[in-house]
Amino acid sequence: MKIVIMAGGGGTRLWPLSRREKPKQFCKIIGDKTLLEQTLDRFADFDKKNIYVALGKQHLVSAKSLAGQIADENFLVEPCKKDTAPAMAYVCLNLMEKYPDETVAFIPSDHFIGDTEKFLKILKISDDLVQSTGKLLDIAVSPNFPSTVLGYTKIGRLYQEKDNVEIFEFADHTEKPDFDTAKKYLAEGSYLWHASYYMWTPRKFIEAFKKYAPDILKNVEEIHRAVKASDENKIEEVCSLMKSVSIDYAITEKIETADVLIVKANFPWSDIGAFDVLYDAQKSQVDENGNLVKADWVGDDTSGCLIAGEKGKVIATIGLDDLVIVDTKDALLVCKKGYAQGLKDIIEKLKNNDDYKKVL
Repeated sequence: MKIVIMAGGGGTRLWPLSRREKPKQFCKIIGDKTLLEQTLDRFADFDKKNIYVALGKQHLVSAKSLAGQIADENFLVEPCKKDTAPAMAYVCLNLMEKYPDETVAFIPSDHFIGDTEKFLKILKISDDLVQSTGKLLDIAVSPNFPSTVLGYTKIGRLYQEKDNVEIFEFADHTEKPDFDTAKKYLAEGSYLWHASYYMWTPRKFIEAFKKYAPDILKNVEEIHRAVKASDENKIEEVCSLMKSVSIDYAITEKIETADVLIVKANFPWSDIGAFDVLYDAQKSQVDENGNLVKADWVGDDTSGCLIAGEKGKVIATIGLDDLVIVDTKDALLVCKKGYAQGLKDIIEKLKNNDDYKKVL
């Protein structure tokens, strides 16, 4: 099995902690290590020749400094940032040359996983199922609140149970529903959070791109050939024409349900993609008033807050409840915790303001 750690994300959902030049996977969001280092640590017992890191060239130096045990040739540099569908197609074209029928597991670099042993057990079960059934395996997580920043996978009948791990038939996929729909899915009970742990073989992935997203595959094949020929002009030309699209929209929402199996995660998990989720993932560290503090802080009558700031600058609060307060040298975020998933609207306003977009 080949492990491909996806480290090309922009990290805007945790602004201003993470930035364009230093997205969240390169930040110490939880604990004393970066999220990328924690992801790599989960595969400490794997042969390093089977571990790859996919990312943009602007983050290559940072990634190598954090993952020095990974060989240079195992860093797969995306020629252009066009979301996960082109990125995964590019990875599969590279792996097709030597490992067309080995299982490849795409692993996000910015997730919290509370039980590594259970996580690796599920990867092993999924690897066996990919090889024995020829189906796409996808790991999904039981939701605990109506998220609008995650995809939802509808499960069908129980396909198999192995070592206390449930595998279900795939019924449907909806990417990032609105809040009312997410609430309905949560109440309905047969919808799981899509966690983006896709597992299949490079050959099968490429076949799926040919069937469901041929334009993407055509562009990525052109880029792949241009990279081999060191043709920078061709790379730039094709990249400028290619649309950004996630694998979820390009493949998952279109794929035949019979070609997919869903593994239900049995380990603690969070996509650290919003501050309210970050708070929930670290509830064990809150003070007696429910405050999660990563700053020099003093306060009175303050409860249920996430407070983060740089050392050397004191944050003082009085009479506050259920807020996110994130202070950096050039930007300050203050919002209600339940509104943290709406940060994307603020990011768009910053992008459209010439005076403010420098802080992204």
